[in-house]
Amino acid sequence: MSASPIFSSAAMGRPFIFSPPSSPPRSTAEVLAAVGAISKLAVVVPASRLDVRPAPEMVSSGIPQLDSLTGGLARGCLTEICGTASSGRTSVLLFALARATQRGEVCALVDASDAFDPASAAAAGMEMSRLLWVRCGEKYPSRKHPSPARKAGCAKTDTSRIIPSRDSYQGMPSGIPPVAEKRFGFSRWESQLGQMLKVTDLLLQSNGFGMIVLDLGDVPVPSARRIPLASWFRFRRAIEHTPTTLLVLEQQPIAGSCSSVLVKVSGARSQVSENPLPHSKLPHSELLDQFEITAELLCSRLERNSERKPVQSTASFKSRAAWAG
Repeated sequence: MSASPIFSSAAMGRPFIFSPPSSPPRSTAEVLAAVGAISKLAVVVPASRLDVRPAPEMVSSGIPQLDSLTGGLARGCLTEICGTASSGRTSVLLFALARATQRGEVCALVDASDAFDPASAAAAGMEMSRLLWVRCGEKYPSRKHPSPARKAGCAKTDTSRIIPSRDSYQGMPSGIPPVAEKRFGFSRWESQLGQMLKVTDLLLQSNGFGMIVLDLGDVPVPSARRIPLASWFRFRRAIEHTPTTLLVLEQQPIAGSCSSVLVKVSGARSQVSENPLPHSKLPHSELLDQFEITAELLCSRLERNSERKPVQSTASFKSRAAWAG
């Protein structure tokens, strides 16, 4: 072995001796082959091969057209359904919960604005005994006027008993001027969204629900956007390796990169009945029989396959009223 003395002025005249490499550098393939030959490192997967993730398990949403568009609802992932009023959000909610309860799964609905109708859910085929309905913002119910949830047979939770006060919850940001709270109602929605975040944390940590739905459809967009992004990251990590499906309904996308699938729904056309209900005292009235819903796939972070349609694809389906037969 030979050595070559190298002198540098910065080294105060002291020589540095560098030995030449004994063998030429190996290529990446040779290094991976040498590492794979070691028994203890045989199960280690290189980082360059981690770009392809296994596809999550998909379950039916109860709407065949929506399943053909998105592949279904992914377990262990967050799915967003956004749209304006009368766009078909509630129809997707009812069909998804009905299909999940028919599979024998226990589901939970976190109703931020108390807009859930048990009669419509029962007409959609939902098994109410497998549904936990959480009504955010409700005070202690009166004994003279029991909640309609008890009449329908589904379990109901009063969040005012288990959720701390707004001052003790640190998840929602603060600093709204008092004038804005009085004019736009931020104080009311901040309290209800604080309850929603707290109870959703409790439900996700329980690991006993097949589907958890967050209905934020009637929450104003400025109030919904005040939900911290850290809360959505926490929700996604809580269900990442569980069989739970997290479905969020809202007016505009708010979860950002935390959602795996983002679908926008819109009501295209409506059909009203020419003849009103029999024995009606208002012969000039009209009833909504059905309306056509268009669903558009805006974003999908799931693994693509040959059967799944690309982003920006659309699908249409119809929602019929119970009296339309």
